Amino acid sequence: MLWIKGLHIVFVASWFAGLFYLPRIYVNLAMETDPTATARLLLMARKLFRFMTLIMVPALAFGLWLWLGVGIGEGAGWMHAKLSVVVLMLLYHFYCWRLLGRFERGENLRSHRWYRYFNEIPVLGMLAAVLLVVVKPF
Repeated sequence: MLWIKGLHIVFVASWFAGLFYLPRIYVNLAMETDPTATARLLLMARKLFRFMTLIMVPALAFGLWLWLGVGIGEGAGWMHAKLSVVVLMLLYHFYCWRLLGRFERGENLRSHRWYRYFNEIPVLGMLAAVLLVVVKPF
């Protein structure tokens, strides 16, 4: 079980690294006016999104293994709350994909300031998930 838990933590941390960095690329894209720089940032964003999506899959798989296979958090309120956080982070992940599509089509409607605030959401998600797992408040 400790191997599974360790791998889950590593893949979740790697996934969140992407969730932290991709919106930072969006901040730069929202400010950029040079087409060459925009193309470079879009390439970086596409590659990062692809990587973080591939990393997300084992993070979720190991988490499900711990929950359904090993029984960690079975029937516990904190686990239901953590699963809610996971669902919200999945929605955030795929909303990032939608935003990437808008940038690729030249249809961005948001300011760099909006992306700076948007970038803080995964920090709150990770904070909530870690505290729920460690403290187990209910």
